[in-house]
Amino acid sequence: MQAHELWKQLRLPELEDVRQYFRGLSTQTLVGIGAFAALTTYVYATRPKALKPICDLSVQSVEIPGGEFARRSVLLDNDTLLCFYYDDATTMYECFTRGMRVSNNGPCLGSRKPKQPYEWLSYSEVAERAANVGSALLHKGHSKTNDQYIGIFAQNRPEWTIAELGCYTYSLVVVPLYDTLGTEAIDYVIKKTCISTVLCDVPAKVSLLLDCISDGTHSLRTIILMEEFDSELVARAQQCGVDIISLKDAEALGKAHRQQPVPPSPDDMAIICFTSGTTGNPKGAMLTHRNIVSNISAFVRITKNDCPLSPSDSHISYLPLAHMFERVVQGVLLIHGGHIGFFQGDIRKLMDDLITLRPTVFPVVPRLLNRMYDRIYGQASTPLKKRILEFAFHRKEAEMMSGIMRRNSLWDKLIFKKVQASVGGRVRMMMTGAAPVSTHVLTFLRAALGCQFYEGYGQTECTAGCTVTVPGDWSSGHVGPPLPCNLVKLVDVAEMNYLAVNGEGEVCVKGPNVFKGYLKDPEKTKEAIDEDGWVHTGDIGRWLPNGTLKLVDRKKHIFKLAQGEYIAPEKIENIYIRSEAVAQAFVHGDSLQACLVAIIVPDPDFLPSWASKKGFKGSYEELCSNKEVRGAILEDIVRLGKESGLKSFEQVKDIALHTEPFSIQNGLLTPTLKAKRMELRNHFRQQIDQLYSTIKM
Repeated sequence: MQAHELWKQLRLPELEDVRQYFRGLSTQTLVGIGAFAALTTYVYATRPKALKPICDLSVQSVEIPGGEFARRSVLLDNDTLLCFYYDDATTMYECFTRGMRVSNNGPCLGSRKPKQPYEWLSYSEVAERAANVGSALLHKGHSKTNDQYIGIFAQNRPEWTIAELGCYTYSLVVVPLYDTLGTEAIDYVIKKTCISTVLCDVPAKVSLLLDCISDGTHSLRTIILMEEFDSELVARAQQCGVDIISLKDAEALGKAHRQQPVPPSPDDMAIICFTSGTTGNPKGAMLTHRNIVSNISAFVRITKNDCPLSPSDSHISYLPLAHMFERVVQGVLLIHGGHIGFFQGDIRKLMDDLITLRPTVFPVVPRLLNRMYDRIYGQASTPLKKRILEFAFHRKEAEMMSGIMRRNSLWDKLIFKKVQASVGGRVRMMMTGAAPVSTHVLTFLRAALGCQFYEGYGQTECTAGCTVTVPGDWSSGHVGPPLPCNLVKLVDVAEMNYLAVNGEGEVCVKGPNVFKGYLKDPEKTKEAIDEDGWVHTGDIGRWLPNGTLKLVDRKKHIFKLAQGEYIAPEKIENIYIRSEAVAQAFVHGDSLQACLVAIIVPDPDFLPSWASKKGFKGSYEELCSNKEVRGAILEDIVRLGKESGLKSFEQVKDIALHTEPFSIQNGLLTPTLKAKRMELRNHFRQQIDQLYSTIKM
């Protein structure tokens, strides 16, 4: 009792002060304070714990002994590179059979018609149809030792994957074809591989194939067509010595002549992936089952702790299956028994497909990310809305950098819910490659979408990826450490002042994911792979202090645009300087942009007379500052480009005129009068940025 009285004496004045304080507040204020207290309690109660990174983020790769500064992933226990993550999945065929087992014959491949839900084929249904297709191919004379190559010329759809699995079931080799190769290149691929059978999706592609082989010197004998066709197409094909049969009939033929599977071994060829270069014919990269599965396994190792996949996961397939990035992503899903939903075939309907499928895995390319970013900011139509959006982004960014990645924060519910819903609302893993992404765009979308978001780097010659960012490291401006399936080293490029001893040089890759060479092209193979098995990428990289790789340049003056198209700028410049008005040209583009721009130095001797013919008067300097003159020069060089056969993506979209010539004296030309491209890029950075800021794509 005494203790209680003493407590009252000690505490009563303070309590009375509190009572008096609250008596002086209005009911509305009290409600506000209560709401704020409840909100604060809710935020802290629902705030998830930070994810523990899978490695020390300050040391993501280590140098291996033996010199040459080669580095490996710290996720490896020793210098032995990862080939297979699962013992029962050492080939693409086994990846599928493992998926069928762990999924308990769950849904595998899905497609949809407009305004309809997805319809699914189970794993056993896919396996049955694949065996029928493969058996039909064997009945037609194909085998592991004879006429092994099978062409697939189609958009992403279930039949693509069924045909591919049919080939793998009987140790046949897939040769993807795609429209952007062009008729001459497709003809070259058919002759190079001696393909006798191609599976096509639509009659238009059959017509294109028949155009390619019109000279009669070809190996093509059978086309298996997935969709309906008419008798006229059959008659035209027969004139070329080609039979057309439907996929349905091919499956029936295979069912009637069913063969026992002839599974491949890890070192058997799986695919010949032809890469389109900037000049010359495409090169056929030979990839084995070991190559592909090691790449899949490395990604599984990276993601297994923070974002493990299971049969409940789904993937939206829209990136071309003719390229290895999409094929590896599909392999990652299939090995875990996940299901793959295909888009309708029209990229304009992709968002509708995403909302219907609600995938958990969503691979993207930089151009799509840029569009998403622009769309989000475009909806913030007032300065106030933009400030709120920026504030919400910075709050999510702060959480992300502290290790928390989620979609249920207050800012998600208030600001980013619609963004997440636009991709289905369930995406928990995204990955991007093919070209770099702007640091701000990548960081913003990571925060806004609230999911694990990986950025990788690679090329077909190392199957798909050779580096990828690790979970927990959500910084930007690099492409992560080496994958656990390969080593990466940088070698000197002395002429560009990049030295391995300084942690800079050409990126070289070695490991079980590195291809076996180019089909029937030992000369090009020798250029790509050295005697020690290192593939030379042509990209210039720099090791960052934490063991991640940053790409800084190209060894050759060839670069990619945001959509993945290769550009040889010197070829374009040599065409543009044919214009009477042009003395010098510097064509610029990079992987963050979807188009080209140029700095043009008009010819002071010819510009006045050339301009006069078009009705423009003035001194050289006055003409160079005239917007209409600039437009006339742009029109003239684009005309020359078109006449010279430049593709649309090889043409510049805008130009800036510069009055001072590039010279040795101003540091823009070498002593042999070659353009110093890095110096030109840096010198005209302001003009280049200005040009891109005014271009509407």
